[in-house]
Amino acid sequence: MKRRFGMDLTIIIGLVVGLGLIAYGISDGGKLSNFISYSSMAITFGGTIAATFMSFPMSTFKYIPKHMKIILAKKEYQPQVYIDKVIEYAIEAKRKGLLALEGKANVEKDEFMKRSVLLIVDAIEPTEARTILESELDCLEERHTKGWQIYERAATFAPAFGMIGTLIGLINMLKSLTDTGAADAASTLGLGMSVALITTLYGALLANLVLVPIASRLQCRHYEEMICKEVVLEGILSIHAGVNPRITEERLNVFVNNRERRSEDEPVRDRNRGRRRSRR
Repeated sequence: MKRRFGMDLTIIIGLVVGLGLIAYGISDGGKLSNFISYSSMAITFGGTIAATFMSFPMSTFKYIPKHMKIILAKKEYQPQVYIDKVIEYAIEAKRKGLLALEGKANVEKDEFMKRSVLLIVDAIEPTEARTILESELDCLEERHTKGWQIYERAATFAPAFGMIGTLIGLINMLKSLTDTGAADAASTLGLGMSVALITTLYGALLANLVLVPIASRLQCRHYEEMICKEVVLEGILSIHAGVNPRITEERLNVFVNNRERRSEDEPVRDRNRGRRRSRR
């Protein structure tokens, strides 16, 4: 049931454009080499990574490759696709009964859809079925929340370590002023101040151009998936209650905007057949 539509490179494009504009701003009257400091990178990036590792158990970080895959993938969950599938189940149940859905459910690729259909096939009480499915959604939301919290927490650490690097640089700079003469004090002050401020720049860039966008993208993907699962939940329970497929479809249409909705005079099966032809 879950569909992949290639890669969504907007986050990569945004990162490249953002860095490009910053580089252009730096080069307009300055030198890029002035903004490169390996010690500042070590303090900002290393400190952020270290503090993040201290904040979460090691098992949390094994999902980072999966997170990168999610943010680079195009929209996987489309509510209208799920609505069409639920209505197919509703029409089948109306014609042949709930037991006829078992065969279709066993070959269903979406695990949540499969479990939802099998619950009503097994004649589980509607209230109990809703409780089971809502509990699963709550657990799913909790797992997803832990995913983007990694990046949100890291985004708070990055500016802080940037400031720490700046303070370290200022302390070293002021300390060195006592060892130089008055003639060299001005040049030493300017050089030391510029190096000290680089860490603040690194922290701000890491937080706002990398970590926060990743967390936001993961949240968007989570909300897209949750909407589709809400469609399944409400639709399957409507089938269990014996609601007319047409009424079920109207109830589920609230999950999509008007542009995404299937036209009223276009049957579900015809629409799906059209999709199959277009994929060929």
